Amino acid sequence: MTTAVLVLVGVALLVLLVAFLLRRRFLLSGLGAVTMWLRPGGSTRWSVGVAWYGGDALLWYRAVSLSVRPQHRLSRAELEVAGRRGATRADVALPDDVVVLSILTAAGPRDLAMDSSTVTGFLSWVESAPRGR
Repeated sequence: MTTAVLVLVGVALLVLLVAFLLRRRFLLSGLGAVTMWLRPGGSTRWSVGVAWYGGDALLWYRAVSLSVRPQHRLSRAELEVAGRRGATRADVALPDDVVVLSILTAAGPRDLAMDSSTVTGFLSWVESAPRGR
């Protein structure tokens, strides 16, 4: 009986691991998919995830999750870049070579951090939004 329970627990853990890895591979396989850190306004905690930007929205998925739905959806028409800086000592969770963008959204301010090679494409996407924002 104990052996059967251990085998079932092992199989369940293996299924969860495979589901997690397949989800991450699927998220990173799309066009416009990049690794991006997000910090809501007023928070000191960064969360790493995968972001897809294209069309009219940025969809941000938490990296350590099994959810197939985005945790944050930021409309391009309501997104404004308020500032840009490098990571500081206060940003302990971030790699040293990322760029932090302070953005304003309808839901409030947020910080997005991404590799410097990603910033140009992201800013081009934001700035190419249709007029009438």
